[in-house]
Amino acid sequence: MQSHELLKEVLKKTSAKQISSDMGLSLSLIYKWAEPPQDETGSGANNPLDRIEQLLRITNDPRIAQWVCERAGGFFITNPKTKPHPYQLIPFTNNIVQEFADMLGVIAVAASDNTITKDEAKAIRRRWEDLKSVTEGFVQSSEEGNFLALQSAGSTADAVRAKS
Repeated sequence: MQSHELLKEVLKKTSAKQISSDMGLSLSLIYKWAEPPQDETGSGANNPLDRIEQLLRITNDPRIAQWVCERAGGFFITNPKTKPHPYQLIPFTNNIVQEFADMLGVIAVAASDNTITKDEAKAIRRRWEDLKSVTEGFVQSSEEGNFLALQSAGSTADAVRAKS
Protein backbone atom coordinates (compact mmCIF):
# COMPACT_ATOMS: atom_id res chain seq x y z
CA MET A 1 0.00 0.00 0.00
CA GLN A 2 1.29 3.43 -0.90
CA SER A 3 1.50 6.09 1.80
CA HIS A 4 -1.16 8.28 0.17
CA GLU A 5 -3.51 5.27 0.00
CA LEU A 6 -3.03 4.62 3.70
CA LEU A 7 -3.66 8.26 4.53
CA LYS A 8 -6.82 8.22 2.39
CA GLU A 9 -8.06 5.26 4.47
CA VAL A 10 -7.11 7.05 7.71
CA LEU A 11 -9.07 10.13 6.66
CA LYS A 12 -12.19 7.98 6.36
CA LYS A 13 -12.03 7.39 10.12
CA THR A 14 -10.31 10.55 11.36
CA SER A 15 -11.43 14.10 10.70
CA ALA A 16 -9.13 15.96 8.31
CA LYS A 17 -10.29 19.17 9.99
CA GLN A 18 -9.18 17.85 13.38
CA ILE A 19 -5.76 16.83 12.02
CA SER A 20 -5.42 20.22 10.34
CA SER A 21 -6.33 22.05 13.52
CA ASP A 22 -4.17 19.93 15.86
CA MET A 23 -1.12 20.13 13.58
CA GLY A 24 -1.56 23.77 12.63
CA LEU A 25 -1.62 22.93 8.92
CA SER A 26 -4.02 23.86 6.15
CA LEU A 27 -6.93 21.54 5.45
CA SER A 28 -5.95 21.44 1.78
CA LEU A 29 -2.47 20.12 2.69
CA ILE A 30 -3.99 17.30 4.76
CA TYR A 31 -6.15 16.30 1.76
CA LYS A 32 -3.15 16.55 -0.60
CA TRP A 33 -1.35 13.98 1.56
CA ALA A 34 -4.04 11.48 0.53
CA GLU A 35 -3.46 12.03 -3.20
CA PRO A 36 -0.81 10.40 -5.40
CA PRO A 37 2.45 12.38 -5.41
CA GLN A 38 3.05 14.94 -8.14
CA ASP A 39 5.66 12.79 -9.86
CA GLU A 40 2.97 10.12 -10.43
CA THR A 41 0.79 12.69 -12.24
CA GLY A 42 -1.14 13.38 -9.07
CA SER A 43 -1.41 16.64 -7.19
CA GLY A 44 -0.41 15.30 -3.80
CA ALA A 45 2.22 16.69 -1.49
CA ASN A 46 5.06 14.89 0.26
CA ASN A 47 3.30 13.48 3.28
CA PRO A 48 4.83 12.68 6.67
CA LEU A 49 4.95 8.94 5.90
CA ASP A 50 6.98 9.56 2.74
CA ARG A 51 9.32 11.81 4.69
CA ILE A 52 9.86 9.15 7.36
CA GLU A 53 10.62 6.65 4.61
CA GLN A 54 13.14 9.10 3.09
CA LEU A 55 14.74 9.68 6.48
CA LEU A 56 15.08 5.92 7.04
CA ARG A 57 16.63 5.43 3.62
CA ILE A 58 19.04 8.37 3.96
CA THR A 59 20.21 7.59 7.50
CA ASN A 60 19.88 3.80 7.38
CA ASP A 61 19.21 4.04 11.12
CA PRO A 62 16.51 1.64 12.40
CA ARG A 63 16.17 3.65 15.63
CA ILE A 64 13.86 5.98 13.72
CA ALA A 65 11.46 3.11 12.98
CA GLN A 66 11.83 1.90 16.57
CA TRP A 67 10.91 5.37 17.86
CA VAL A 68 7.79 5.53 15.66
CA CYS A 69 6.76 2.03 16.73
CA GLU A 70 7.21 2.88 20.41
CA ARG A 71 4.99 5.96 20.01
CA ALA A 72 2.32 3.66 18.56
CA GLY A 73 2.61 1.32 21.55
CA GLY A 74 4.58 -1.37 19.73
CA PHE A 75 8.07 -2.33 18.74
CA PHE A 76 10.13 -2.67 15.58
CA ILE A 77 11.65 -5.96 14.48
CA THR A 78 14.01 -6.06 11.53
CA ASN A 79 13.48 -8.81 9.02
CA PRO A 80 16.39 -11.24 8.79
CA LYS A 81 18.94 -10.40 6.12
CA THR A 82 19.59 -13.97 5.07
CA LYS A 83 17.16 -16.79 4.60
CA PRO A 84 18.17 -20.21 5.82
CA HIS A 85 18.72 -23.04 3.41
CA PRO A 86 15.88 -25.59 3.58
CA TYR A 87 18.22 -28.09 5.27
CA GLN A 88 19.09 -25.72 8.12
CA LEU A 89 15.90 -26.30 10.10
CA ILE A 90 17.60 -27.85 13.14
CA PRO A 91 20.43 -25.29 13.43
CA PHE A 92 17.93 -22.47 12.92
CA THR A 93 15.67 -23.89 15.63
CA ASN A 94 18.68 -24.26 17.93
CA ASN A 95 19.53 -20.62 17.28
CA ILE A 96 16.08 -19.58 18.55
CA VAL A 97 16.54 -21.69 21.67
CA GLN A 98 20.00 -20.17 22.26
CA GLU A 99 18.65 -16.62 21.84
CA PHE A 100 15.91 -17.42 24.35
CA ALA A 101 18.46 -18.85 26.79
CA ASP A 102 20.62 -15.73 26.39
CA MET A 103 17.63 -13.51 27.12
CA LEU A 104 16.76 -15.54 30.23
CA GLY A 105 20.38 -15.23 31.36
CA VAL A 106 20.24 -11.44 31.09
CA ILE A 107 16.95 -11.42 33.01
CA ALA A 108 18.35 -13.69 35.74
CA VAL A 109 21.42 -11.52 36.25
CA ALA A 110 19.33 -8.33 36.29
CA ALA A 111 16.79 -9.73 38.75
CA SER A 112 19.33 -11.36 41.08
CA ASP A 113 19.23 -8.40 43.48
CA ASN A 114 15.41 -8.04 43.26
CA THR A 115 15.71 -4.76 41.36
CA ILE A 116 16.15 -3.96 37.71
CA THR A 117 17.99 -0.77 36.77
CA LYS A 118 17.34 1.25 33.62
CA ASP A 119 20.54 -0.13 32.07
CA GLU A 120 19.51 -3.69 32.90
CA ALA A 121 16.06 -3.04 31.44
CA LYS A 122 17.72 -1.79 28.24
CA ALA A 123 19.86 -4.94 28.10
CA ILE A 124 16.75 -7.10 28.55
CA ARG A 125 15.01 -5.17 25.77
CA ARG A 126 17.99 -5.67 23.43
CA ARG A 127 18.01 -9.43 24.02
CA TRP A 128 14.23 -9.56 23.58
CA GLU A 129 14.48 -7.70 20.26
CA ASP A 130 17.22 -10.12 19.10
CA LEU A 131 15.05 -13.10 20.02
CA LYS A 132 12.04 -11.66 18.19
CA SER A 133 14.13 -10.97 15.10
CA VAL A 134 15.56 -14.51 14.97
CA THR A 135 12.12 -16.01 15.58
CA GLU A 136 10.57 -13.80 12.88
CA GLY A 137 13.12 -15.15 10.41
CA PHE A 138 12.08 -18.69 11.28
CA VAL A 139 8.39 -17.87 10.95
CA GLN A 140 8.92 -16.15 7.58
CA SER A 141 10.91 -19.10 6.29
CA SER A 142 8.17 -21.46 7.43
CA GLU A 143 5.46 -19.35 5.77
CA GLU A 144 7.43 -19.21 2.53
CA GLY A 145 7.87 -22.97 2.53
CA ASN A 146 11.64 -22.88 2.88
CA PHE A 147 11.50 -25.88 5.19
CA LEU A 148 9.24 -28.04 3.02
CA ALA A 149 12.15 -29.78 1.28
CA LEU A 150 13.46 -30.95 4.64
CA GLN A 151 10.02 -32.24 5.63
CA SER A 152 9.59 -34.19 2.39
CA ALA A 153 13.13 -35.61 2.71
CA GLY A 154 12.29 -36.68 6.26
CA SER A 155 9.02 -38.26 5.12
CA THR A 156 10.85 -40.21 2.42
CA ALA A 157 13.40 -41.46 4.92
CA ASP A 158 10.60 -42.48 7.30
CA ALA A 159 8.83 -44.37 4.51
CA VAL A 160 12.04 -46.22 3.60
CA ARG A 161 12.58 -47.17 7.27
CA ALA A 162 8.99 -48.36 7.59
CA LYS A 163 9.40 -50.72 4.60
CA SER A 164 12.58 -52.26 6.03
